[in-house]
Amino acid sequence: MDAYSLPTRVVRLPAVRLLAVTACSLSFVCIAPVGHAVGATLSRSGQPGAATAPQEESAKLEQCVTSVVQAERSATFAGEMTAIAGTAHMAMRVDVQQRLPGEVLFHTLSAPGLGVWRSSDSKVKVYKYLKQVTNLSAPAVYRGLVRFRWLNAKGHVIKHSERLTPGCAQPAAPSALVPPSPEVSSSSTSPIAAG
Repeated sequence: MDAYSLPTRVVRLPAVRLLAVTACSLSFVCIAPVGHAVGATLSRSGQPGAATAPQEESAKLEQCVTSVVQAERSATFAGEMTAIAGTAHMAMRVDVQQRLPGEVLFHTLSAPGLGVWRSSDSKVKVYKYLKQVTNLSAPAVYRGLVRFRWLNAKGHVIKHSERLTPGCAQPAAPSALVPPSPEVSSSSTSPIAAG
């Protein structure tokens, strides 16, 4: 894994409604009660609806480590996608977003190694990618915005999608454990991205 230092600058995203979808991982077997098929959709009332095709992409928070020590705080985001008919290559991009206390919207963090399209080798059927960010500021909540692209042999996008991961909450350190500091340097609180 390569490590990169994130600058303290954040960029605001326009308000966009995104639908977060939770799905069973291909590595587990889900057991549902009789009458509730795995992969079935739920109506607005929470009742089972029509069955849907298997999901071709997923995004999740793989690990969230909290600590009183900033250098030990981290979040690991995972994306997984499956080839569809006509796919020659797949590509995935993980953007890390942060929401500070009192803010309603998340902001995308910008740094080398983040927000970069990573491509699979040709003829890969299932493509998985992990992105770890360490040295996280607190208090804040971090999440991953994972974007997916399926490309044909000519490099044209035949399908695209995006998913949000659950949030990784980094609580404020207990004041009794943190020694008072007269000045806080913004350069000492920069997160580091790896992967």
